[in-house]
Amino acid sequence: MSQAAMVEYDAGSAFRRRTDEESQLLDRLRAWRRQRIIERRAPSQALWLEVVGSLPVLRGLEPPQQQALRDLSTLLLHKVQLVEVADVRLGERDVWSLAAQACLPILELGLDWYEACATIVVYPGNFVARHRYRDEVGLEHEDVVPLSGEAWDSGPIVLSLDDVRDAGAADGFNVVIHEFAHKLDMLNGDANGHPPLHGNMRLADWTSAFTDAYADFTARVLAGEHPDGLDTYAAESPAEFFSVASESFFEIPGRLRRLYPEVYRQLALFYRQRPDERLG
Repeated sequence: MSQAAMVEYDAGSAFRRRTDEESQLLDRLRAWRRQRIIERRAPSQALWLEVVGSLPVLRGLEPPQQQALRDLSTLLLHKVQLVEVADVRLGERDVWSLAAQACLPILELGLDWYEACATIVVYPGNFVARHRYRDEVGLEHEDVVPLSGEAWDSGPIVLSLDDVRDAGAADGFNVVIHEFAHKLDMLNGDANGHPPLHGNMRLADWTSAFTDAYADFTARVLAGEHPDGLDTYAAESPAEFFSVASESFFEIPGRLRRLYPEVYRQLALFYRQRPDERLG
């Protein structure tokens, strides 16, 4: 090897070492900052235990998982802006209950999965959403729909406080999990029932499980059936099917597993959790 090549190689090695050192320093600074936020903003242990004890959907979490959920909830509330609309006045228990349920899906994923979540708007009850769209011939239409929750791509999550307070009962309905699942779905672009998958997951398996289940479910709903394990709203679109299935996955996992075992298996791989074992 020539002397010039030797110098170039040594300089490159030194550059890589500096980069690694800088990366480790940045990681330590981020960890220090996260810990400072948690120390300053975390709820009291008494309040946190009250919140966890009031939400059946959190039943069976081990102490380390409860601690991790508390830390994630603290970091989420530091990150997002909570906007109270009309006469909404969020109490401490409302705030931490909302945050705990929002962070349950990312308990094993991390807060980076909510990078696009900056604002949560809370109405006192159902709110009216106006959606304008053009049809295939260019005519403009407007839908006016009462909603309990909505997630906007590159925008806020909108929630009804009444429905937030009803969530977490392990009955299959959870507006918080539903809307935050939409945000996960949108990480790939438009909500279409296909969030970014982990390296140990196969796209073909996900597509097969959800396509087959969605086709079966919509056919059964059109036939007047109400399959146990999913709300019929899941038939609206693949995006709604994913979000409703996520609600069921955390709230009534045993029923979802019996109804569509492959969907349950894919969600267990995606969320890296087994709520059927935790809830029993």
